[in-house]
Amino acid sequence: MTKDKKQMTNLQERGHLLTELVNPNSLNLDQLSSLELVELFNSEDQKAIEAVAAAKIQLAQAIDSTAERLRHGGRLFYIGAGTSGRLGVLDAAECPPTFCTPPELVQGIIAGGAGALVRSSEDLEDSIEDGEAAIAQRQITQLDVVVGITAGGTTPYVHGALHAARQRGAKTIFIACVPAEQVSFDADIDIRLLTGPEIIAGSTRLKAGTVTKLALNILSSGVMVKLGKVYGNRMVDVAVTNQKLRDRALRILQDLTGLSREAAGFLLERSGKWVKLALLMHWTGLEKDEGDRLLSEHQSNLRNAVVSYKNDSQP
Repeated sequence: MTKDKKQMTNLQERGHLLTELVNPNSLNLDQLSSLELVELFNSEDQKAIEAVAAAKIQLAQAIDSTAERLRHGGRLFYIGAGTSGRLGVLDAAECPPTFCTPPELVQGIIAGGAGALVRSSEDLEDSIEDGEAAIAQRQITQLDVVVGITAGGTTPYVHGALHAARQRGAKTIFIACVPAEQVSFDADIDIRLLTGPEIIAGSTRLKAGTVTKLALNILSSGVMVKLGKVYGNRMVDVAVTNQKLRDRALRILQDLTGLSREAAGFLLERSGKWVKLALLMHWTGLEKDEGDRLLSEHQSNLRNAVVSYKNDSQP
């Protein structure tokens, strides 16, 4: 039995965990007015911001490690149970419409599968073997990154998955809301988001959920920035799939090129509705096929492609 599995056997009593403690600031919660409730929640939620700041070094390491693996054909997986699993699935699901990534690039795995997104299945988090099986089913390799999310740090499903991922050579990232001295885990990157006891004792969908969402936003968005999915702070890989996104695409083109809306629309159509390619075509004078090739040569990084073209064009 591994050290991690032995630890799981010894963690039947969880009352000492930071996420399970009673919050002294909310002892009279059921006696507060609605305004007092809002003020208390708002005050406690500030700790989520502070927790992210305290983990900034580890989050930066996670961004760099993940981007490097994805550049070489790897994938990013989030795995968790309950609220943690749902947050991972949500972050993964938002990558394709936001950054025009293929669905397989960032994936969320939740104990209990898709049904667990809308109904309680917390009992399914207790199986180490199910976590291991989830990794095997997705054929995780040494190119991939697996992020295990567990607010209290003890979820057997997540432990099993990360253990199996490490055996396959994947980069592993552990995200928990308890200190390492309470629950240790041997992962490549260990991110602790310490927000303290919940307003409702043990309800980790609150501050722990909030801080996890913040961290995942930073991780996935940071990775996409490193992969060239934005130019400046513009979403140049936006998928133009509805009127709202078409409007956003046209505004990006207008802002960055100075074109009229009509001219921006014509350019967008010529590019195959790809904002990044449209910008490259405008700035270089290249046609669609030539621009496609240049972007491919630079791993779809618009800034690098433009700089390369200008350097090559100089006498």
